[in-house]
Amino acid sequence: MSLIRDKEVTQNQMAAPADSQIAEAVPAHRTPRWRRWLAISATNILVPVLLFVVGEVALRICGVGTPTGVTRPCTDEGRLAYCDNPSFIAPFFPQGMSRAPRPFVIPARKAPGTYRIFVVGESVAFGDPDPTYGFSRYLEMMFRERFPQTKFEVINAGTTAVNSYVLLPMVEDLAHHQPDLFVIYAGNNEVVGPFGPGTVLTPHLNLTAIRAGIFVNSTRLGQLIAKLTRSSKKNAPEWRGMEMFLDRQVRADSPEMRPVYANFAANLRDIAAVAHRAGARVLVSTVTTNLKDCAPFASLHRENIRPDELLSWEKLVKEGADLESAGTYAEALKRYLSAAEIDPQYAELQFRIARCLWALGDFAEAKERFVRAQDLDTLRFRADSRINEIIRSLAGDPNVSVVDAAAVLAGESPHEVPGSELFYEHVHPNPRGNYLLASALFRQIASTLPPELRSGAVSADVVSQEQCDRLLAFTPYDRARVAGLILSKLERAPFTNQLNHSEEVLRLKSEAEASVDYQEIIAEYQWAIMQNPQDRLLHLNYGFLLHRYEPAAADRELRLALPYDNAPVLCNWRKFD
Repeated sequence: MSLIRDKEVTQNQMAAPADSQIAEAVPAHRTPRWRRWLAISATNILVPVLLFVVGEVALRICGVGTPTGVTRPCTDEGRLAYCDNPSFIAPFFPQGMSRAPRPFVIPARKAPGTYRIFVVGESVAFGDPDPTYGFSRYLEMMFRERFPQTKFEVINAGTTAVNSYVLLPMVEDLAHHQPDLFVIYAGNNEVVGPFGPGTVLTPHLNLTAIRAGIFVNSTRLGQLIAKLTRSSKKNAPEWRGMEMFLDRQVRADSPEMRPVYANFAANLRDIAAVAHRAGARVLVSTVTTNLKDCAPFASLHRENIRPDELLSWEKLVKEGADLESAGTYAEALKRYLSAAEIDPQYAELQFRIARCLWALGDFAEAKERFVRAQDLDTLRFRADSRINEIIRSLAGDPNVSVVDAAAVLAGESPHEVPGSELFYEHVHPNPRGNYLLASALFRQIASTLPPELRSGAVSADVVSQEQCDRLLAFTPYDRARVAGLILSKLERAPFTNQLNHSEEVLRLKSEAEASVDYQEIIAEYQWAIMQNPQDRLLHLNYGFLLHRYEPAAADRELRLALPYDNAPVLCNWRKFD
C-alpha cells in the first residue's frame, strides 16, 4: 500500500506544473484586474466629472445662468446686505410656473445683541393672502414690544407652493447668515408641491434622485440645458393656482403616499442637522387646517365598487342630502351611515356625516369625521394627520423643538374643531388664527432665550391681538381688502367644487363689503408709523392706500418702504397691492 501511495504522489507531482512554469505561461504584459477596473472607473466617472467642472467654470466666467442660492448680495441704504434671490426657485419649478420668494433683506453685519430668526416655509409662512399680516409679523410685534432692549430680526423667507424639498437647500444657504433660530412651518404641500405624487410641477422620484436633480438644475450647465430644452417647446404652462391640480388626485391609501411621509421626515431631520451645524436652534410647528368649514376638494369611490353598490350608495346619499337640507339631521345621518357601509372612503360623505353629528350635538364623533374627511380628500392641499404625527415625533430630537400649533388652535375653537373663526379658507389663518399661531411660537422661543436676553423683558405677558393689530395698522380697510383677495380665490376651482362653497362665499362677501372711514384709516396708519418709523411694511401699505387718493404722498411712502438702491425688490413688493 505504501508503494502505491508513493506512486500516486509522484504522478500528481508530475501532472501539476511548477509555479515558475505558470508564471512563464502568463503573458508578461497582462494588466491585473484591479488596475483595469480603476482605468474603467476613471474613464466613466472621473472624466465626465472633470468635463462637468470645466464646463461649469467656463459658463460662470462667460456669465451664463444665474446663482440659485436663496440670497444674493445687495445694498440697503448704502450698506452691504443680502436680499432674496428670485432665481432660487428655478430648480424646482418649470419655466412660467415659478413662485417668487417673499422679499427680504438680511444685513451683512449682524449687530451685537441681535437675535436673528428665519421663518421658513410655504404659503402660511409667507403670509398668504397678504404677507404684511402673516404670523411672522405678529411674532415681530410681540418681540419688539416685550423685549425693547434687544433687536429681534424676524426675517420671513416663506414662499408659496413650496415644500420640504425646497426648504432644505433654502436653510443650507440661510445657515451662512448667522442665524440664531429657524422657525419651520411646512407640511401642506408635500403631495402637491415639487416632487410630490399629486403635483403638476416636477416628476415624482425617490429622494436620492430628487436631490441629485436639484443639484444639477442649480448649476449653470443644468440651467443651460433647461433653457435649450424649453426653447424647443411651445406654449409653456403658466401658473394658474390650485385649479391646475384638478386631475392630480391621490388616494389616502395610495402606495405613493409612503415615500411622501418618509421623505418629509428625512428632509426635516436634515434641516435640523444643517441648522445645528450652524449653531442655530430649530423650532418646527405642526400644521393647522380648517376642519369644520372646509369641505373636501375632491373625492373618489373605493376601488372595485360594483355598479349595483354605486347605485345604492347614490340613492342613500341623495335621500340623506334632502333630509339634511330640511333640517332632519337624525334621519339624514341614518342614510349617510348606511351609504358609508357601502363606501367609507368617499371624503365628501364623511364631511356630510360630520355636519349632521355636529348639528345633533355629538361633537366628539363629529370631530373624528371631520378629520377623516380631510385625510380622505384626494386633492391633498391640506396636511393630513400623518404629517402632524411626523412633526410631533421630532420632539425626541435634541436639536429640535416642536410647537403643537394645531393643538393650540384646536383649543381655541368650539369643541376643538377649527373652522372659519380662525381660517380664511382651507389652511390660511385669518388675523385671529395668525395671532394664536404667533403667540404659541413666541412663548416657546421666549422660554428658551439666553438668560441675558430674557432679563430684558418688560413683561411676561404676550401682547394682545388688539395691540398687535394697531401696531400692524391692520385697519378695517385692510380687513375688507384682504377678504376681497380671498373671495376672488374662492371664485375659482377647486373651491367652486366644495359642498359648502356658497356658504363660505356669503361669509366673505359680508367682510369684503364692510364700509370704512378713509380719514380714520389714515389716522390709524399715521399712529402706527409714529410707533415704529423704521417699519418698511407700514410705509408700503400706507403708500398703497394713499396711491388712490394722494399719488405724490404715496410715492414718498413707497420710497421709505425700500431705499432706491433696492428698487427692483420694491417692484416685487408692489404686486401685493
